[in-house]
Amino acid sequence: MASTLMTPGVYIEEKNAFPSSVVAVETAVPVFIGYTEKAERFGKPLSHKPTRITSFAEFLENFGGAFHPKFTVTDAAATDAKAEMFKVDGKDKILKIKDGHKLFLFNSVRLFYANGGSNCYILSVDTYEGKPDGIVASAEDFVGSADGVKPNVFTILEKEFEPTLIVIPDVIALGKDAYAVYTQVLNHCAKTQSRFGIFDLEQQSSTQTTDTVVADFRTAIGTTSLNYGAAYYPWLKTAIVQPSEVSFENLDADLATLLTDDTATKIITAYKAIATPDANDKKNFHQSLKAASPIYSTIIEEVRSKINDLPPSGAIAGLYTLVDSSRGVWKSPANVSINMVNAPAVNISHDEQKQLNVDVMAGKSINVIRPFPGIGTLVWGGRTLDGNSLDWCYVNVRRTLIMLEQSIKLATRAYVFEPNDSTTWVTVKSMIDNFLNNLWKQGALAGAAPEQAYDVQIGLGATMTPQDILEGKMLISVKVAVVRPAEFIVITFQQMMQQS
Repeated sequence: MASTLMTPGVYIEEKNAFPSSVVAVETAVPVFIGYTEKAERFGKPLSHKPTRITSFAEFLENFGGAFHPKFTVTDAAATDAKAEMFKVDGKDKILKIKDGHKLFLFNSVRLFYANGGSNCYILSVDTYEGKPDGIVASAEDFVGSADGVKPNVFTILEKEFEPTLIVIPDVIALGKDAYAVYTQVLNHCAKTQSRFGIFDLEQQSSTQTTDTVVADFRTAIGTTSLNYGAAYYPWLKTAIVQPSEVSFENLDADLATLLTDDTATKIITAYKAIATPDANDKKNFHQSLKAASPIYSTIIEEVRSKINDLPPSGAIAGLYTLVDSSRGVWKSPANVSINMVNAPAVNISHDEQKQLNVDVMAGKSINVIRPFPGIGTLVWGGRTLDGNSLDWCYVNVRRTLIMLEQSIKLATRAYVFEPNDSTTWVTVKSMIDNFLNNLWKQGALAGAAPEQAYDVQIGLGATMTPQDILEGKMLISVKVAVVRPAEFIVITFQQMMQQS
């Protein structure tokens, strides 16, 4: 309405009847950090630029396809582990991936979408297009170099609001050195207070034990901001890479030496006679060898099996998205089956999991992925790395609080510089009350009645003093009873006397 009425007439004044509302932020938007084939959109570079994608097709368009790793085939030595050997023409052979060829981001994104993934971000730190020798993973590609040539990706991510999960599958190619990068992830998540890290442990070799791998991780991960991350173990034997994606081009070996049968020798000789083989020639050569040589088929299947060994973080990020969208962020992302997985790389027993799930020394819990006959491969743990904390030991509790904090933070931003008086206090309290009441109805908060599930306090004498108001502070106290998972179900049986 006009502030000064001077002209006769009818004036209309509209007033808002309802308070502002709090809208829940997205809870499962991972950012995948690592190496891609390319990084460009419409001719513009995307390297070191967090880019939002909504489908795997969009990923292929902007970041290219898979890296095709190469393997060497050598005779097994007496010192080689039996578990890594396979038979070729009655002889023990060892298949080893070449240095610089351990790149996992592409297949991890595939696993993410196979397990319910939706929107996500890609942050490419380098590209492997035109690099047949691959890329040797370096911690500097993620945390930055001392000379400033390579930026710190976490500094870049501080400018992005939407990502809520951090997944770095490529960094585990560093082995135990990857854990130093994980500490930076935890610090970044604690600083932003809006993100959660999903971590892999190094791949267990045939010469290592689970206890050794876990001990190395727990020692290196430190004790800072552990409630902002969760670790999953072991690696997964997936089915994401199909037989059509593997061929002789994945072998750094002389096929004429490996395949000694007459038919295979003739096929190899005919192929070598082609001056410049095209894609069709290569396809025919591969198919001919596969049909004619059982040895070749054995080697190629072994190669596919090696490529399909993947860290679990990509699949876990997909499951977070699936559970959040179907049940809510307050549901623990556990007791859920993983798609496109044949089995865990290591079969952890019930007794072995005790030491991983509960770390009595430092509380660094590790969530185990286990196979169950007739059911499938399930995520059988839902704890953060701060497993001994009564406040933050569960993944769903930590992530629910992140959602509540960020949602209310964004909603109350509209009241910055508003009059710090009772009118504003009542409006803000009503807004937060309505938001929490809706969450309680959905099952996010525990309590038979709303007053048992949450409590919001704001006002002079309740949360503020006159001095606070003079200093421009509006203090709000929010208490919530977040639902917690039934991790241990105990059923007691007792016999009773016969009644009749």
